[in-house]
Amino acid sequence: MKKFANLYLFFVFLVLYLPIVYLIFYSFNNGGDMNGFEGFTLEHYATMFSDQRLMIILVDTFLLAFLSALIATVIGTFGSIMIYQLRLKHQNRFLSLNNVLMVAPDVMIGASFLILFTYLGFNLSMTSVLLSHVAFSIPIVVLMTLPRLKEMNQDMVNAAYDLGATKFQMMKEVMFPYLTPAIIAGYFMAFTYSLDDFAVTFFVTGNNFSTLSVEIYSRARRGISLEINALSTIVFLFSILLVIGYYMISQEKGEDHA
Repeated sequence: MKKFANLYLFFVFLVLYLPIVYLIFYSFNNGGDMNGFEGFTLEHYATMFSDQRLMIILVDTFLLAFLSALIATVIGTFGSIMIYQLRLKHQNRFLSLNNVLMVAPDVMIGASFLILFTYLGFNLSMTSVLLSHVAFSIPIVVLMTLPRLKEMNQDMVNAAYDLGATKFQMMKEVMFPYLTPAIIAGYFMAFTYSLDDFAVTFFVTGNNFSTLSVEIYSRARRGISLEINALSTIVFLFSILLVIGYYMISQEKGEDHA
C-alpha cells in the first residue's frame, strides 16, 4: 500500500512539474520555437533583460505583490482578531462574508471591481489594481490567522491581564508573537495570489500599467516567444526562493516558541 502511495505521489508531481521543466528547458533553445532543441544559448535571457518595457513591468508586478500582501496582511490580521473576539454566532456570519471572495469566480470579482471603479470615476491604474489585490487577499490572510487564534490558550491572555498588561501590551507581547507563523504564512499566500493573478487584474488594469500575467497573455496571443519562457523561468526560480525563505523563517519561529 505504501509503495502504491509513493508511486501515486510520484505520478502527481511528475504531471505538475514536467510542463515547468519543459518550459525551462526550451528557454535555453538556440532555435526560435519549441518544436525541437537546436542547441544551448542564453540569447533569450539577454533579449528579455534588454527589453526595458518588460523589466519595468517585472518590477511593477513584484512591487504590487509586496504592497498588496503587506496591506492585506495588516488588515486581515486585525480583522481576524476582531472576528475572534465576537460571539460564535457572529463569527460564523463574518466568516461567511469573508469566504465569498474565496469561492466567487475571479471573472465575476474582476468585473465587479471594474463596474465599481467606472461608477466612481476612478482611473484604472496601478492604484485600482492594488486596491483589487488587497481586497481579494484579505480573506486569505483571515483564513490563515484565525485558526491559529482559535488554537491559542486563552489562559495566556488572562495571565497577561492579571499581571497588569494593557490590551496593546497583551497583543504585542502575547498575541502577535503567537500569531507570527500564521501572519508570515498569510503574507506569503497573499503575495503568491497577487503575483500570479490574471482574471481580476485583466479587468482593472489601465493603459499605463500592466502586470506580468497580463503582459505574457498579450504577447502569447501574438505567437509563442522563447523570451516568455525565459521570463517564466526567472519568476519560477524567484518563487522557489520565496518558498525556501518561508520555510526557513517558519522553522526559526517554531524553534523560538519551542
